[in-house]
Amino acid sequence: MKTILVTGTAGFIGFHLAKRLLNDGYRVVGVDSITDYYDIRMKIRRNKILLESQNYKFYKTNIADYKALDKIVKKEKPEVIIHLAAQAGVRYSLTNPWAYAEANYLGTMNIFETAKNNKIKRVLYASSSSVYGKNTISPFSEDHRVDQPISIYAASKRANELLAHSYHHLYGIETAGMRFFTVYGDYNRPDLALFKFTKSILLGKPIDVYNNGEMGRDFTYVSDIVDGIIAILNKKDLNYEIYNLGGDNPISLMNFIKLIETNLNKKAKLKMLPMQPGDVKENFADVTKARRELGFDPKIKIDKGVALYIDWFNKNKSWLLKLKEGKQ
Repeated sequence: MKTILVTGTAGFIGFHLAKRLLNDGYRVVGVDSITDYYDIRMKIRRNKILLESQNYKFYKTNIADYKALDKIVKKEKPEVIIHLAAQAGVRYSLTNPWAYAEANYLGTMNIFETAKNNKIKRVLYASSSSVYGKNTISPFSEDHRVDQPISIYAASKRANELLAHSYHHLYGIETAGMRFFTVYGDYNRPDLALFKFTKSILLGKPIDVYNNGEMGRDFTYVSDIVDGIIAILNKKDLNYEIYNLGGDNPISLMNFIKLIETNLNKKAKLKMLPMQPGDVKENFADVTKARRELGFDPKIKIDKGVALYIDWFNKNKSWLLKLKEGKQ
């Protein structure tokens, strides 16, 4: 049974990936510090589901602690590391940049260091569409410039990509950075737009609409993201790679809100606001490379994905409506 170490398994994407790996017959070693950036009850619930599998071993550990991380790797001997743990959030990076330096930069360097020292030859890691920053060419391609990030969060994710290149060049570690585009689905983070919009509409509260609604996003259903990660995991040869993983189905913010209203059968109260510092107006993914090299083919279009999500939310709203959204 192949052992995969996944960081961030109590997080949104890490939880869904770990479930898929366990279902596919892998042994999963999960590492997560369960920080309180958003309501930890969501993280605990996700992790509790994973702990139902006898092939899931969990460590509550901060990846910024190298000795603790290295001890886990030495004990569990994973063949591959999939590194998804990170401090998320663009706006929070404006008020607490130190959290990003610790979790995203130091934590990622520790991942590569323990991979090097324990002769782990493949590390997949989460990057972000935010690295495209001031890029104005749409859709975003892996060949576009990414040297003008406009948030500390984005800068920390670009730094991860540069670290990966260094460790690949110096030590031959196979690396793949995965630039995720606006991921959504069941058990998503309470600080994300879909959760916040759904909760506020149900409670009759206004929702914040930035840039007066003149924004667009390439929403990507979480199962499609997991398919992309699995395809990279199974790829025979890797060097230093970067892949866009996006839904290939961009939508305007106002049409996105209309989809939520339709599925809830309830109108939203809109609070129109200016663009927030660090935000980008659009983030559309060019997935040509992922389609060509991985067979990546997003299956869940936004209308179906929102319907699936609202159905899940309605079935679980007794506890979801109690969750705190997150720090800003």
